[in-house]
Amino acid sequence: MSRTTKVDREFTIEDIVNDVKNRGDAAVAEWSALLDGVEERAPQKAVPSGDIPGDAVLFAADAIRRWHASQMPATVTMEVNPGVSLERRWVPIQTVGLYVPSGLVSSLLMTAIPAQEAGVDNIVICTPPRGAENVAAAAKLIGISDVFVVGGAQAIAAMAYGTATIPRVDKIFGPGGGAVNTAKLLVSQVVAIDLPAGPSEVVVAADPGIEESLIEQELAAQLEHGPDSRAFVVRVGDDLDAAVAEIDGYAAEHVALLGPRAESLAPRIRNAGAVFVGRYAPVPAGDYATGGNHVLPTGGWARSTGGLGIEAYMKTVTIQRISEEGLALLAPTIEALAELEGLPNHKATARR
Repeated sequence: MSRTTKVDREFTIEDIVNDVKNRGDAAVAEWSALLDGVEERAPQKAVPSGDIPGDAVLFAADAIRRWHASQMPATVTMEVNPGVSLERRWVPIQTVGLYVPSGLVSSLLMTAIPAQEAGVDNIVICTPPRGAENVAAAAKLIGISDVFVVGGAQAIAAMAYGTATIPRVDKIFGPGGGAVNTAKLLVSQVVAIDLPAGPSEVVVAADPGIEESLIEQELAAQLEHGPDSRAFVVRVGDDLDAAVAEIDGYAAEHVALLGPRAESLAPRIRNAGAVFVGRYAPVPAGDYATGGNHVLPTGGWARSTGGLGIEAYMKTVTIQRISEEGLALLAPTIEALAELEGLPNHKATARR
């Protein structure tokens, strides 16, 4: 399909994903030319440059690294019955793809550093052309070199299916706009994704008497992410149960609690990506510097999904060890359930 054809007709995110799936680098190049003005025959690596604040990047990186390293899950072993031992072992995913929105160095740190701490073998990064040199420079500071100048749905498809230039990955991470989120959901049939991350959201829960300027500051910070960002205010009065219900009802990405009553609700909030407690805990502190991850569920997903952590870059393998005596103990159960389910070959394995 020629570039002219693409310009002359309407297209969908699914069109982009399928085109990259079928034609690889050529499709990535054509969509990047059409949508981002990148005139290259194949995806190129970003050249680190730009005047990035190295000290700030390294300060944030250190906090993120220490916080996520502390989350390393433990291997669990148990002798469930005599002669029957189980082990649940955590292992890193081999190859991950990270999508970094235009120039968002903080999102690079939030997605790449947990991958490093988890022990991921290969980290592939895609980012749009605007700000790519800054992203590459920050990646270099933390020891990553594979930063490709590819944005949008074509980047997600390239990482999901692989091209001659961009390796196929086992799981895709990172926030993005509507096109990126739609593409992630489309490719989730063939590759795992972290979570659907849509427009930014904040709920500010405030006691009576809290300065309106403080509330407005929190709202403005999140609304500057874009016109589709959402912000809500919950006024916390004497009925704390009602306030908790209202906050949980939004299931928002961020919740900011201002004032003693509001702050007392922190342990009770179930549906939120991240909760910020007190006047000295602005949400942007978590975006950049606390070490907590800012890749968080949006669009109500906080009802069932938490923010990004080190375990997202890992998976479990269960090891089962059974002795001769252990199998003898298990045999009656194996035989009874196999017979119930009509599986004679299963039943036969109980006696060796």
